[in-house]
Amino acid sequence: MHLGSPPARTSLTVLALVAALLALVLGGAGPAFAHAGLRGSDPAEGSVLATAPKQLTLTFTESVGFSDDSLRVLSPENERVNPRPAQHADGKDNTARVELSDKLAQGTYTVAWRVVSADGHPISGAFIFSIGKPSGTAAVVATDSQDTAAARLYGFLRHVAYSGLALLVGAVSFVLLCWPTAAAVRPVRRLLTVGWAALVVSTLALLLLRGPYETAGSLTSAFDLSQLGRTVTGRPGIALVVRLALLATAAVLLRRSALRLDRPDRPDRPGGGDGGDGGDEGTLPGDLGARVRVVGAVLALALAFTWAGAEHASAGIQVPLAIPVAVLHLLAMGVWLGGLITLMIVLRRRAPGSGEVPASAVGRFSTVAFTAIAVLVGTGAYQSWRQVGSWEALSTTSYGRILVVKLAAVVLVLVVAFFSRRWTARLDHEALPAAERQKVPEPERLRVVETVGAPTSPVASVAGSTPDVPAGTEPADGADEPPALGTEEHRRRLRRTVAVEAVLGVVVLAITTLLTGTQPSRAVDGAATAAATALEPQTKVVTVPFDMGTANQKGSVQITLEPGRVGENTVEAVVYTADGGFATVPELRLTLTQEDLGIGPLDAKLKNQKGYWATYDLQLPMAGSWTLNITVRTTDIDQVTVRETIRIT
Repeated sequence: MHLGSPPARTSLTVLALVAALLALVLGGAGPAFAHAGLRGSDPAEGSVLATAPKQLTLTFTESVGFSDDSLRVLSPENERVNPRPAQHADGKDNTARVELSDKLAQGTYTVAWRVVSADGHPISGAFIFSIGKPSGTAAVVATDSQDTAAARLYGFLRHVAYSGLALLVGAVSFVLLCWPTAAAVRPVRRLLTVGWAALVVSTLALLLLRGPYETAGSLTSAFDLSQLGRTVTGRPGIALVVRLALLATAAVLLRRSALRLDRPDRPDRPGGGDGGDGGDEGTLPGDLGARVRVVGAVLALALAFTWAGAEHASAGIQVPLAIPVAVLHLLAMGVWLGGLITLMIVLRRRAPGSGEVPASAVGRFSTVAFTAIAVLVGTGAYQSWRQVGSWEALSTTSYGRILVVKLAAVVLVLVVAFFSRRWTARLDHEALPAAERQKVPEPERLRVVETVGAPTSPVASVAGSTPDVPAGTEPADGADEPPALGTEEHRRRLRRTVAVEAVLGVVVLAITTLLTGTQPSRAVDGAATAAATALEPQTKVVTVPFDMGTANQKGSVQITLEPGRVGENTVEAVVYTADGGFATVPELRLTLTQEDLGIGPLDAKLKNQKGYWATYDLQLPMAGSWTLNITVRTTDIDQVTVRETIRIT
């Protein structure tokens, strides 16, 4: 008795799974968030500088990489004023620094930046600072540079790559661990080919699109050779190139294995119109046994590492532990989901000359799948803790909310898997007595007359003697075959639960892929903290008016403290006339007092810098509210002292 339905139903099932995956991908595709965040900048966002800076430096929460156009500083007329590309500052890989042109004019400057975080995702942003005083600006910076056509296509192809890995790893593990004869079954071979081809095509496309994805370029720039050259020297690009090399090696090994299995002189070569007799459990030939399993395991580990070594696991806390855990998580996903789809295909196939999947193979896969799910749960729990960091983040961050949906889907999978194992156990229980009934010891014998011209019975003696046949039984062609699955009702239920489990597995895979493109909750918290720190003025600026009571003796003094915190500070002071122009004065003195604690006055010891007054080593010992005492002398006899308070953190 054969299992399953016509081949058309198998094709429809596979198409349904692919359609479900594509629907999830297209429905949930969006701009990928990143792991790093901007911690601060020098000059600070929104600051007004008395003099033009020589360079601009950005500091991020984690290491970043950049291209020639990663950091652009634009003048009020929208002209670029950083002649050279960015470099890391002082060898620190979490910084980006550019030198600025000489003699920058007064006005507001725009800084546009786009870098690649340690986990391979690009991040971007923009801010302004001013020299002298704020002004209008003609600079325009795109605000939706994350959501480009290249980024959307890149995200879709990442889903395809994960699906290809699941099919390839799952089908190979099913053959090597559960049912070696399946290697000769054409639908299984087609599944291997589809998985391998999907992984190769998606990896090649990802390699080409990596440049436009990082730089927010157009799709046509994917064929820019100079950009491709930069891609293959970065960590994500190296991972993709290594993946292609591993897939080429896998193709050679799979081809050699198929040729050995198809040799007509191989004594254990299965027959049948479907490429193999599914009823034979079969064993791999000696040269395809343990060695193939070891090589397959090494290739699978290496393939999974090309993801883990270039994505979320490669950044954040506990990286040496996170990478191997991510590798195990990926492989367990492939063994379980890809194996489920393989099992579903062999359960549903029915073709002339093909046999049925033995109960022992289903039982072995049940054990393998249970182990894979246990690994998925264990590694997933660690990854969730590592990426989320708190219970609150499950409901307050995008990553946490998507993770909750994934956990709900995993619970459904576990429920369905429980019923699959239940039907598998029942089928195994029924198959064993059926096998034992094929070995009835010495029943009553009946003489069977051999008719002239009739085909010889399979159990006829070679000497031509009339065989003895057990009474009430007929010779069975499959007497030496392993026990097949049990009743048709149980087989139908097993097929249904396997199909539901596979569909849910595709959903879990789609959610997992979406998670890998979403900023982890820990990173969100870190970026939020960094953003809050960045939003706090990196410089404290106060403008204090003065009036000496005589004509043309009015104006204001702008005092800038950087960073305006406890410790060493830079102080710059500029005197303005009543109409906003620069004023030169013979003397400007600044002292600071913290009256609550009785500290001060501390003399800032400002020095004339030919246009403004400054000091670069003012030490502020305590946080709190400080009083600035500013003495302005405009002539030998005209001077005034004004006061203002400022909070030091």
